[in-house]
Parts: sequence; structure tokens; C-alpha cells
Amino acid sequence: MKKTLVLDTNVILHDSDCIYHFEDNDIVLPIAVLEELDHFKKGNDVLNYHARAFVRIIDELSTEKMFEGGVKLGPKQGVFRVEINSVSEDLAGVFAEDITDHRILYTAYELAKKEKQRVVLVSKDVNLRMKAKSLGIEAQDYFTDKVASIDELYTGKSTIEHLDSALIDKLYKTPFEITLDESGIENTPEPWHHYIMRNDQKSALSVYNPNQDLLQRLDKRAAHGIMPRNAEQLFALDVLTNDDIPLVSITGKAGTGKTLLALAAAMEKKRSYRQIYIARPIVPLSNKDIGYLPGDIKSKIDPYLQPLWDNLKVIQNQYLSNNSEFEKINQLVEEEKIVIAPLTYIRGRSLQKIFFIVDEAQNLTPHEIKTIITRAGEGTKVVFTGDIFQIDHPFLDSQSNGLSYLIDRFKGQRLYAHMNLEKGERSALAELASNLL
Repeated sequence: MKKTLVLDTNVILHDSDCIYHFEDNDIVLPIAVLEELDHFKKGNDVLNYHARAFVRIIDELSTEKMFEGGVKLGPKQGVFRVEINSVSEDLAGVFAEDITDHRILYTAYELAKKEKQRVVLVSKDVNLRMKAKSLGIEAQDYFTDKVASIDELYTGKSTIEHLDSALIDKLYKTPFEITLDESGIENTPEPWHHYIMRNDQKSALSVYNPNQDLLQRLDKRAAHGIMPRNAEQLFALDVLTNDDIPLVSITGKAGTGKTLLALAAAMEKKRSYRQIYIARPIVPLSNKDIGYLPGDIKSKIDPYLQPLWDNLKVIQNQYLSNNSEFEKINQLVEEEKIVIAPLTYIRGRSLQKIFFIVDEAQNLTPHEIKTIITRAGEGTKVVFTGDIFQIDHPFLDSQSNGLSYLIDRFKGQRLYAHMNLEKGERSALAELASNLL
């Protein structure tokens, strides 16, 4: 059934093209949203980009009809209009503060009284949706770039049980590979899908190579002194060091080794790249801007980047202090062959022949993920790591964050591989806390 959708500001700041993603539904933009967008037009963050882009879109649509009957967005699409009224006598005194959120609610409430079709408030703010529902206003999240189900999200690995011993034995003989027909796998696997193949007596680890259409055995091996501690860590290291895979995502809870393995792989392959760049988005806890923190900009940012330096230190400490490899890491940092920086610092950079690791990628929007990947030049490898259940961004969740969206959309592409890590390797205590708390 056709609906009238009232947009919140955060939907526009999440996706500046959102008005074209609602099929034939009519779209209403409260005037309060336009006023709020004014505060976001200046700056270099992705929010500022979306604010400017959206204003340009409605400027092109702008006619007198936009404030009256509305403007048709296109074939098989609805009508877009700006609603000037942002007060409601019925709700006077319900909310103590006169803020933009409440004026948006007033607009939706008044429209719901007079519109013939259903009125739905679209917002990525859970609190605003709850307030709307308390007033009898239908409200929903912005679903366009949400994955359908987290439970069905691609993991990158499978287990094959009760395999014939002779087949496992064949994987251990030159050339360490078998065909899909031999394996008994009926459907062609996703590119670079990994398998634990076993029966009661024997087991083998393998990966499906789409370029050769074969299952190939994997052997346990270290990367710059870091030895994988379980099968899935070995799988992750395999895709991280594979030159045929320029885009990789690694997910898992805290302590599974995501960032450490990515950095170890980068160090192992450093001769193939002119620079190793490790970045993470700065998303302050409790939604406090870093301006609240004391000190200069370096002092404000350093706490967010310290975990990345800690991982580099773990790799460095695999060697004695008098070992040339120990000093080599210090030298690479000094020469900026290894760079650890906030993600915002890459804006405008050309990513040519770089091993680029983006940590905490679950705090990125789908648009930010796209921006990073499309900036990758020739010879660059992009690695996203993160925990899709540990999100600090106020308007993202496990289904709408950029990392989940990437996994869902890129599954099946030969240039991409994904691995989900489940087993924690920090300590028995850390694993217990992660599972229980």
C-alpha cells in the first residue's frame, strides 16, 4: 500500500540519495530538517558530504510545487514535498524541549490526521522512533542498505564431516588438491571458501580456488612471527596473504585476532607494497566529540589509535631487541612505510600499491565503505576488520553497518574473500568474559 514517508535528518546524513529509494511512496521533508541540514553543510566528514549532496538534489527539484502539492521524482516513483508546518496544538506541552526532533514529530502527527494514506516516520534514531510510536505515529528504520538477516550472513567457512579417508590422504599427496567432483560438494562454492574436511580419524584444511576450480590443501604457517592458533585463523591468514584477493573482510568478537592477523599479513607481504596503512574511524564513546578531551589534536586522537600500536608491538616483540627485524619495524615507522592514523586522514589520498587495513569497520556506513574501496588504486589490497555486534555509532546496528553490507553484497566475487573468526585466543578469562558478559 502506498504510504507518505516523513524523513528524519539522520536518514539524509546516512544516504543523500535516499529520496530515490522509496519506490512509489510519497516523501515529506519537514522544514525543521532543512534547518538542521544547515549545521552540517560545512566540513569534511561524510555527514557534511551527504548534507551538501542532498541540498544540491532538492535545489535541482525546486519549484513552487515543492512546498504545495509536491514534485514527482520520476517514473514509478512518488511525490516529494517540503512541509512548512512544524507545530501541533494537540501536542503542546507534551515535550519540554523545543528541538528539531520534536518539530519533526509534530509534522508527522499533523500529517497523519489529514493524509488519506498511511503516514510513516523514517528515522535511524531509535529514541525518536519510540517517541513517535508513543504518540500513535507509525515509525520505521531506513531499510534500503540493511542486510536481510545477520544469522544468514556469509561466514567464509564450512565443515565437511564423514569424508572418505582416501580422499583426505589424496590432499596430502602432490599436488595437494582435489576436484569438486571428488570432494562430493554438489554446488560450486563461493570463491575462496574454506573447508575443514574430516572424519573420525583424519582431517585436512582446504580452500576453494575459483581460478583453478580446485580444492587446495592449506598448511599451518606463520606470518612475520605470528602463528595461527586455530583453523579459522589459518583461513584468515590465507586470504590476507593471497595476492589474487585485493579485498578482504575479517569479522569476529574481541580477542579472536582480527587486527593482529591483518597486520602480521601486511608485514609478511610488505615487499609487495610501498606502504602499510592502518586506520580506524574515530567514534567517541557516549557520542562525545573528541573536542571534549584535553590536549592538542594528537593527544585527543592517540587513545583511539593505541590498540593498533599495541598490535604492532606484539609483532615486534616476536624478535629480540637486538634482532635486525626488531629495529626494522622502528625504521619502517620512522620512514612512514608503516602509518597508523585516523581514517579521516586518508581523504584525498591516492591509494596506490598500499596494504590498507581499516580496523573497527563496523562503525562505518555503507557509503563510507564504498568510498574507501573505490579509492583503491592499482596494486592496493584493502582489508576491513571489525565486530558487527560491537557498534559505537549512534545510528548503525548489526544489520545496517557498512561491514555487514559489504559482506552481503560482495559475497561470490572472485576479487573478495571473507572470514568470520569465532574462537577467542587472548586468554581463558577473556574468552569467558566475552561469552558471559
